[in-house]
Amino acid sequence: MAAEPDQPSGSLTIAGAGIRPGLHATRESLARIRSADKVLYLLAEITPITWLEELNPSAESLDDLYRADRPFAEVYEDIVGTILDHVRKPQEVCVVFYGHPSVFDRTSHDAVRRARAEGFEARILPGITAEDCLYVDLELDPGAAGCQSFDATDFLVRRRAPDPAVPLILWQVGVVGGTRTTGEVRRLGLSVLGERLEELYGAEHELVVYEATPFPVGRPMIERCAVSELGDAGVTGLSTLYVPPKGAAPRDAEMMARLGMTP
Repeated sequence: MAAEPDQPSGSLTIAGAGIRPGLHATRESLARIRSADKVLYLLAEITPITWLEELNPSAESLDDLYRADRPFAEVYEDIVGTILDHVRKPQEVCVVFYGHPSVFDRTSHDAVRRARAEGFEARILPGITAEDCLYVDLELDPGAAGCQSFDATDFLVRRRAPDPAVPLILWQVGVVGGTRTTGEVRRLGLSVLGERLEELYGAEHELVVYEATPFPVGRPMIERCAVSELGDAGVTGLSTLYVPPKGAAPRDAEMMARLGMTP
């Protein structure tokens, strides 16, 4: 159906490539990539892109906007601006981001919000996240004891008080406290994070540094270390930190009785 005369004819779809691009993207995302007038993408450096270029020859990387030592805010604004420039041409634009576009990617939300404000149709399609892979690779069930999850920098600057009886996941541990695209792991931030975790869990509590593999035949990176060793652990820019609980929380006998449960 033709667009209404008073409506822009461009559109924006932001699709998740998942952690294993080409394998983790949904059929809906693949269909949108194929049909788009223009495809833009930003994936992890080590992930293959041939599959994307074969789906749509217009595919163009946004990697150049991530030049070293640029402020994150400046990079995000350039990415959003580039996306909207193509939508305004007008074009049916599909932007492919690593993982899930709604998770730790403010550019997706900003681009969709601004496109809609200008009258364009815009939406986000999901992809498999690192958290999905973590549950499988570490054989965890978040339904067993719950799960708490924080950005590592937010965890520190807001002095989050996690429940030590509940599994804890900390994201973006490689750039704790960072404000620029240096491409380097911030060891200072890791050390400060280690100090905070030592206050909460003790120096000898075991941590798991985790990184999902982007390759179908690869293995995830799983490194176990004590809290006191975190500053020297093999953390990369894609690492996630899993903090196992310090034992189970006690049950409330009175509450169980009210629910008709047997202690």
